Amino acid sequence: MKTLKPLALTLGDPAGIGPQLAVEAWRRLRLSGEGAFFWLGDPRLVESAVPVTCIGSPKEAGAVFSDSLPVLPVFCEADVVPGRPDSRNAGATISSIRLAVEYVLAGRAGGVVTNPIAKHVLAATGFPYPGHTEFLAALCACPGEEIMMLASPQLKVVPVTVHVSLRRALDTLTTDRIVSVAKAANTALKRDFGIAAPRLAIAGLNPHAGEHGMMGEEETTIIQPAIDRLRAQGINCQGPLPPDTMFSANARPNYDTAICMYHDQALIPLKTLDMAEGVNVTLGLPIIRTSPDHGTAFDIAGPVTGFCRADVSSLLAAIRLAGEMSIYRERRG
Repeated sequence: MKTLKPLALTLGDPAGIGPQLAVEAWRRLRLSGEGAFFWLGDPRLVESAVPVTCIGSPKEAGAVFSDSLPVLPVFCEADVVPGRPDSRNAGATISSIRLAVEYVLAGRAGGVVTNPIAKHVLAATGFPYPGHTEFLAALCACPGEEIMMLASPQLKVVPVTVHVSLRRALDTLTTDRIVSVAKAANTALKRDFGIAAPRLAIAGLNPHAGEHGMMGEEETTIIQPAIDRLRAQGINCQGPLPPDTMFSANARPNYDTAICMYHDQALIPLKTLDMAEGVNVTLGLPIIRTSPDHGTAFDIAGPVTGFCRADVSSLLAAIRLAGEMSIYRERRG
């Protein structure tokens, strides 16, 4: 499906594999007819490897995409050495994200696709957010409403608690939070994935989903009340389901998304099934945002040449999914 507006692909950490992936993604997509993207990055990092056109606005991307990589310049302050992150270039990474969001909020781009960042590099400059997602929510003026989905052709998962310790996850798991996350997932499946009647699978927390209280009471005291409230609001959900069986090949066709109680409960099955094409999607924002489900890979980062050691599959999946989501959202108005 051809996107109606170009997508904004961010710089990421310039010393990581982001520049290589941007070039490789352009090579794979430029003649596909699937729509265009533009890269908010430093053209000096890539222009020796591929033809580059520096553009002044997103609307120029489509006209040049088949012949050259459209780059909306965001220049790095320090020389970039692949594999050696430099906090002096954190400003370019942050500016790239900020500009991408501004273009989408203004209706000039269809969605944001973020290249991987190094959180510790940004933190060293006083960046106050723990990662991409929280920064995006702040830029969209909806802090606290961001929800993470990991999506692949085989499975979609949404963790209720995310980047906290397991002990902290147990302390913060509440009926209200489960209801809020499940409702956001249900809305996104309709609006952005074209699923008219979403089916949610709600995971249990304990072994065997508590085994009727023998192995834990959270299923009875926290999770089941959330399911009851969701059903009362017309949301199709089942559970609490035993986490050790709900991701099997026989179980997955029975639901559209799994609502999981903590980070690893969600991400381990998805990454085991389909690490290469897993996509990080942020729900709860007024914009579309996807990202490859991997990091900066400083250990294999190199200069942008005709050879790319990094696997571009996840970024391609993120670009394609953002394009599909933008079409669904525009069709729904």
